[in-house]
Order: sequence, then C-alpha cells, then structure tokens
Amino acid sequence: MTEQYEGIVNPPIDTLLEKVDSKYALVLFAAKRARQINAYYSQLHEGLFEYVGPLVDTKLNEKPLSISMREIEEDLLEATPMTEEQIAAEAEGDFGTFELQSSAEAAFSDDAFSAEGVGEEAAVEITEIADTETPDEDEQQA
Repeated sequence: MTEQYEGIVNPPIDTLLEKVDSKYALVLFAAKRARQINAYYSQLHEGLFEYVGPLVDTKLNEKPLSISMREIEEDLLEATPMTEEQIAAEAEGDFGTFELQSSAEAAFSDDAFSAEGVGEEAAVEITEIADTETPDEDEQQA
C-alpha cells in the first residue's frame, strides 16, 4: 500500500493561475492576504479587529499562506489592480511624506543639521552612557 501525498502545493497552481494574471501577481496576492491573516491572529489576543480572519475553515496548525491560497481558489477573494493614486496614498501612509533637497541646497543651507541641534543630541547620549553603573574592579576580579 502506497500512501498518496498531497504534494507541496494544494490547491494546484494551475487552478490558482486561472484566478490571477500571472505567477507574480499570485505570489503578491497570496502573501498580502497571508500577512493579514497573521495580523488577525496576533491582534485577536489584544481584542483588536482591524483585519478579517480566515474566510475558509482552517485545519489545525495550518499556515496563513495555505489559508490564503485556499481562499483564492474558492473565489472568496478578488485581486484588483491598483491605480497610481492608490499606490501613492498607501506609500504615504506607510512612510509619511517628505521632500528631498537638492545637494546644492543641502550644502549651503543654514538649518540642515545645525551644530546646535547635533551637539544637544550628542550631549544627551553621552549623559545617558555616563549615568549607567560600571562594575567595580574588585567585583570583576572575583
């Protein structure tokens, strides 16, 4: 009697590729959903419900990526391409907004890394290091 193993990928990749445009889109889609499922389980203990949990019945100790692939196979999720405005808004939310100065402006600017601000930060760091206790020489020899 030989045992039938499911294989590495269940559901089969061929059925998953029918749901999306390319292999790369499938990877991004499944990985993003897996991160959402993982975050859901992490926040579950804290009482936060920012993300939606698994949409399919899960097996014991099933990985979030496997869950997300089964959700894609059962057409419970749909991938829609993002517009450039949506991408910019998401990047702004993740990284904030900032403006880059040209190298000429930064070199001749009076307020870019002023000496007063740097000196104060350095003084604080030195003070914090000096306040930590150092073991006595007698304790080190013992």
